[in-house]
Amino acid sequence: MFTLSEVAKSYGSKTLFEDVTLTINRTDRLGLVGPNGAGKSTLFKLILDQEEPDSGLITRQRGATVGFLPQESAPAGEETVLEVATSHHHGDEWRPIDGVAVAKAKRILKGLSFRDSDFDRPARELSGGWVMRAHLARLLVQEPDLLMLDEPTNHLDLETLIWFQDYLRNYPGGIVLISHDREFLNRLVTGILELRSGRLWSYSGNYEKYLEQREAQQEQQAAAFKNQQKEIAKLMDFVNRFRAKASTATRAQAKLKQIDRMERVDAPEAEAAVVDFAFPQPEPSGQRVITLRRAHFSYGSHVIYQGIDFEVTRGERVVFVGPNGAGKSTLLKLLAGALTLQSGERDFGPKTQVGYYSQYRTEMLRVERTVLEEALDTSARVTELYVRSLLGCFLFRDDDVFKKVGVLSGGEKSRLALVKILLNPPNLLLMDEPTTHLDMASIDALIAALSEYIGTLVFISHDVYFIRALATKVLHINAGRLTPYAGDYDYYLEKTKAASARTALTAQLSNGRPATVAAGLTRTAEAPKVTQKDRRQQAADARKLVSAQRKRVSLLEGEIANLEKKVGDLTAELELPATYSQPRRINEVNQLIKQATADLERRTNEWEAAASRLTELEKDAQG
Repeated sequence: MFTLSEVAKSYGSKTLFEDVTLTINRTDRLGLVGPNGAGKSTLFKLILDQEEPDSGLITRQRGATVGFLPQESAPAGEETVLEVATSHHHGDEWRPIDGVAVAKAKRILKGLSFRDSDFDRPARELSGGWVMRAHLARLLVQEPDLLMLDEPTNHLDLETLIWFQDYLRNYPGGIVLISHDREFLNRLVTGILELRSGRLWSYSGNYEKYLEQREAQQEQQAAAFKNQQKEIAKLMDFVNRFRAKASTATRAQAKLKQIDRMERVDAPEAEAAVVDFAFPQPEPSGQRVITLRRAHFSYGSHVIYQGIDFEVTRGERVVFVGPNGAGKSTLLKLLAGALTLQSGERDFGPKTQVGYYSQYRTEMLRVERTVLEEALDTSARVTELYVRSLLGCFLFRDDDVFKKVGVLSGGEKSRLALVKILLNPPNLLLMDEPTTHLDMASIDALIAALSEYIGTLVFISHDVYFIRALATKVLHINAGRLTPYAGDYDYYLEKTKAASARTALTAQLSNGRPATVAAGLTRTAEAPKVTQKDRRQQAADARKLVSAQRKRVSLLEGEIANLEKKVGDLTAELELPATYSQPRRINEVNQLIKQATADLERRTNEWEAAASRLTELEKDAQG
């Protein structure tokens, strides 16, 4: 349907990619991945004919149609939701499709969680996320031969996401999508395209299969490179020893030619750097962090909670799961104080400090400031370089940090609010869908930050990868009932006999009951019967966590060694007779020793915490 042959694209002196060759067929389900800035959006623009390649050829089958959903849509006009879903764009106008599409559009809009009463609402009355859903419905109604989607799950709640995922499985055309959602890619795609180091790599299978294939490919390449370098070193040793002798110069020259004729194996690429930040830590809270007693809350006549009890203790990492409308976000807001209990008590433990993050809670940002100015407005003792590095991890790079907050998109504001919380975290962190506007590298950066976090975490997420990396307890919420699971997400899956890790997030517990139904998180259930498949998955997840933590410990050990050497060198300088003749230098060295010693103490404390965490992870991995 679409063919790219030896395509290259550059911007100024920066080459995004070259020699890209790709064929997209009608039955393809392809995920496009790669680090931020690798050229994923540019490749989309080339296929969409919005930009021209510098070289190479892009051909499209005659009559083939393509539909595109960007991350952010233009503001809606006067058209209704149904008109958006049953129209196509012609020039600068929306033109209606024939009436046959209306019934299909209504069915798709309902699948995307629109109500009948929404169909005739002007689209301009809706939030940006709901406008995006209406445009998504339009594409599904049109059914282009190739559907190109850029982060299509960003604006979908979990139940809608599951419906959308199932709908795409039966889509009659090809699909190419960019997504940070690993579970979505695992469930949908049959191939992965990776843009990396200016080249396009193709892998068969879903995202997990891609990770396995890439790891095997890198190991194979590393071994081939090592063997070739050994062979070259052996040949060069011969050349160096014998080229000066007349009797062996000819043979030495032949060895040089042999080296020149070799098809060189590229050096293996360095692994992406582990996020190496010493994130600020809060003052520890008491053992009891927050308690709700006999809590009641309603929206008008609609009762959400009636007399519930719930308590969180220090160090817990609790994820809320349950069907849409069950009250997950409401409970989080009640804990945060964003909603007020109508009766009952909300009681803090000693020294509890609450911070609440929501992708929509950005009103505290000052619109007249730049991104950098807003991030620097923190009580944390951090440098501008540190703040810029952290902003870079959350997709604010280069001149992006000088944008005014007022011109940022909703997703950009959410990421900035996330950075501000990480710079000055409370000891009770409440988070509602924190990964929504992040890419995969940013999600890993957030996991790294929260893995170091010594406070208490309560969160809602539809990202299974994120949940598995962090949650140590699960609270299922449905119809005003709180059902705790005193184990991680895989424990919860086993106890509920869920069909999949994704659907378990919205399960109503019709397939199984936990061993404890207490409202708090204090009683534990008996050990689950784990299948062999679950054991393999748990072992793989555990190995990943152990590997990441080992890297963290190793990085800290390197920093500690450097700081110890720095303190030693400065102390030695202070003892030199020549130093005593320079009073100003004595003061400078003393200040440097004081700073380096403080840094050394801080890094040592972080190393102790990281090493303890590694020991726990290694024990868990060993079963």
